[in-house]
Amino acid sequence: MEPLQVIASPRRLRILELVWDRELTAGEIAAEFDVSWSAISQHLTVLRTAGFVQERRTGTSRIYRADHAALGSLRAVVEEHWRGSLGRLKALAEAEERERP
Repeated sequence: MEPLQVIASPRRLRILELVWDRELTAGEIAAEFDVSWSAISQHLTVLRTAGFVQERRTGTSRIYRADHAALGSLRAVVEEHWRGSLGRLKALAEAEERERP
């Protein structure tokens, strides 16, 4: 899954916010949502597979925290996308300007 697809989900984005500067157990994360534990588990798997969260086990608990280093690469993807969008917008504006009488 592409990095932007990973964070496109409002639930996954909220999970990242929750674990941005603290560790939370999977149960504590799930308690923040009104969906099944299974749904949250799937979101955590996507985030972990993308490298956006780190998981560690303590006994039977799984504890999650955002991986700031991995999320730094997402910034590069967003900036590249943004530059491309701005470039296309500039080209359209210049073309429109040339077509004016």
